[in-house]
Amino acid sequence: MSSFFSRCVRYRPGILALCYSFATLLMFASTTVHAIPAYARQTGSACADCHAGAYGGGGNGPNLTPYGMRFKLNGYTDTDDNGKKIPVAGQLTETHDAPARGKSSTDLTEADLYLAGRLTDQIGGYVKVEANYAGNDTYKTQLSNIDLRFVAKDLKLNGKDLTMGVSVNNSPGFDDPIAVLPAAVNLGPPGGQGPTGTFLNESSANSPADRVIGATVYGLYDKDWYGEVGTYNSLPTSTQDHLGYSISGDPGKISDTGYFRFAYMKDLKRQFFSAGIVGLTTRRQLPRTGPADDLTDLGYDLTYQFLGNRENIVQVSYVNILEKRKYGSTPVSPVDPSLVALPRGALHDENLSLTYTFKQSYGVQLAHLQSNGTRDAVRFGPYGKPDTTANLFTVFWAPFGKEDSFTSIANLKLAATWFRFTRFNGVTDNIFGVPLGVATTKPGDLNAFLVTASVAF
Repeated sequence: MSSFFSRCVRYRPGILALCYSFATLLMFASTTVHAIPAYARQTGSACADCHAGAYGGGGNGPNLTPYGMRFKLNGYTDTDDNGKKIPVAGQLTETHDAPARGKSSTDLTEADLYLAGRLTDQIGGYVKVEANYAGNDTYKTQLSNIDLRFVAKDLKLNGKDLTMGVSVNNSPGFDDPIAVLPAAVNLGPPGGQGPTGTFLNESSANSPADRVIGATVYGLYDKDWYGEVGTYNSLPTSTQDHLGYSISGDPGKISDTGYFRFAYMKDLKRQFFSAGIVGLTTRRQLPRTGPADDLTDLGYDLTYQFLGNRENIVQVSYVNILEKRKYGSTPVSPVDPSLVALPRGALHDENLSLTYTFKQSYGVQLAHLQSNGTRDAVRFGPYGKPDTTANLFTVFWAPFGKEDSFTSIANLKLAATWFRFTRFNGVTDNIFGVPLGVATTKPGDLNAFLVTASVAF
């Protein structure tokens, strides 16, 4: 890909980093999954009990089942009481990447170590350390998702069941029990590699994903009503660097941050539905010595699952998040001094996904991802439009991880994914605004087809 991206930025400074970031996202956009045999060994349950598919969820897999949601709410502490279990698992992912432009490649793209499971009756967690292929036979190791929990189960309030807990995590929304918020599903470009979007969207540039630390208090009342409140602070840039993250993706200095999540969840055994809201407010300085912007995110989500007898499973989810911004400064365009940035603006993210799984082994997932916002000629070059539309198409096969599988200590998943852009920077042609006579780039030139093979153990 490097030759194409070098050509596309030769005539326009500042696009090089964006082009290479999209080369990265297209390689890794759909390889992240949460397949952890350590949980199966701990509980004595198959992977397909917690997930609609026999391998797990993530960016190209089905969502959690109600059983999996309860396991997460219980702090990853449920067990079959059959001896001691070591809360460790690993995963390897091989990827064949065929971009729309550029050279195809086949590499071992990711190696993961999971420290996940129960420590005591009330303490459990999920920690992922990943080594991502960085080219030239080198790998970059970084601390990825963290969700450490203390939970008090089997409580009663007004004669009804109550579960209370504390989650210490590094991505707002990753600890979501329904697992439909952007940080939990990871459908789009991960790790701040994508275009501008809301602060809660981990596909946005300079998103907080994995670069903040926070604590939330949550509760589940009467098995249906979920609530969570908490706060986050960004990690120092030196700490981000030590954890393996590029400083260029720093979310900035955030302060006065408040986060909340409320949802109604109804498990009807053969069906499940939920409706929730999520919100976050923060003051952000980006760069850290610059003026502070006030960000307010507010969104809602809807989920429906048809589980039936687990032979044909259909899962649908929709997430809609609106962000209001009050900027701390109004810079002047370096190209046209008559243009001044707006003092306020808004960004809007929508994700719609549909997953069908047959016999918990064969599946297909379709997702539509859309971001747009207030037009601002200074803040959003080259056209002043922060609008991007993309689609994700995935087919997958997971032969193990079910109750009748011959092993619960290893798993395998084969997947083919097509990530397709239809609009970028608000346009459908010449998305980087290069001059007349220079080869242009269309949204489809950022497309990629990937075939992945993942093994977990």
